[in-house]
Amino acid sequence: MTTTPTTSQRATATQAMSCRATSSQARSTQARSTPSTVRQLRRQRQRQRRRIIALLLCALLAGVCLTLMLGQSWIDPATVIAVLSGEQVPGASFTLMELRLPRALIAVLAGACFGLGGAAFQAMLRNPLASPDVIGISAGASAAAVFAIVMLSLRGAPVALVAIVGGLGVALLIYALSWRRGVADTRLILTGIGLAAMLQSAIAYLLTQAPAWPLQEAMRWMTGSLNSVHLDQSLPLLLALVVLGLPLLHFARDLEAMRLGDDMARGLGVRLSLTRLGIVVAAVGLVAFATAVTGPIAFVAFLSGPVAAWLIRHNGSVLIPAALVGALFVLLGDFIGQHLLPARYPVGVVTGVIGAPYLITLVMRDNARGST
Repeated sequence: MTTTPTTSQRATATQAMSCRATSSQARSTQARSTPSTVRQLRRQRQRQRRRIIALLLCALLAGVCLTLMLGQSWIDPATVIAVLSGEQVPGASFTLMELRLPRALIAVLAGACFGLGGAAFQAMLRNPLASPDVIGISAGASAAAVFAIVMLSLRGAPVALVAIVGGLGVALLIYALSWRRGVADTRLILTGIGLAAMLQSAIAYLLTQAPAWPLQEAMRWMTGSLNSVHLDQSLPLLLALVVLGLPLLHFARDLEAMRLGDDMARGLGVRLSLTRLGIVVAAVGLVAFATAVTGPIAFVAFLSGPVAAWLIRHNGSVLIPAALVGALFVLLGDFIGQHLLPARYPVGVVTGVIGAPYLITLVMRDNARGST
């Protein structure tokens, strides 16, 4: 005997079918909208990143203009433009072309080298302490330069060349000592810190053996300064940025993959050993060239990457923003040391005062995390 569904049963069945159809339609709509939502978020992040980079460029341009106009004497913008255009203006031409322009240009180029090299190391090793001035590369360049000044009585370009060779040599030594079927991040950092301590001891010994004038020269170089820079020194820095910076930017995607861990990077097709070696050579070259011209300006390579990552909210590669932050950091640090303090201080002193508290805070925070 068959039973005929009642009116209420038919209504319930119709409602259930309607709910299933609505749910299926919603899932279909969500599936269709998810790719467009992801694309929209990606475009929004890219716009935000481009906006931050544009703001950094504007701030850097404003800092260069301020450096050119302000000093012992004020030079108005019209005169600055005239001198830069090739017009000879008594007094202003010498001040701009021989003093202020070389200082500003080398501050920007050296800061970009420090920032780009430091951010590459920190991204590769996934550790904010993995900066060239923390793991011994800057110490290697400094030790080589002090040896050249004190023991070989060299000056100028030969000292810069020895510093570059010293920085590259120490970096390769750190890499070789850290190799155990690959380079582990922690092992490389600890090896670099140990070598840095040894090199600092060697520098201290060399300074005790130095006569009066070489001692003054070595101490000035060790501090990190833009005093006595020349416009022709900007060409090696510019070439270093082009020859070493562009290949480093080529590794930007690999660096982002390496942030996820070695296994994930291998899964994404990154050849870890070859990529690490290329990044080390390029980043060390940038830092060594900058150190050879200005000396080891403290904490610029260390701070540029974290500050840039905070500004762009970790949206994409940090390399270009870090280069701009490093340039701005050196330029403003030199301006503060020259014009906003009771006495004149080298830029390395200013950046050291700014960077040291951050390093202490970072170490204390890591210790607190390790204890919890």
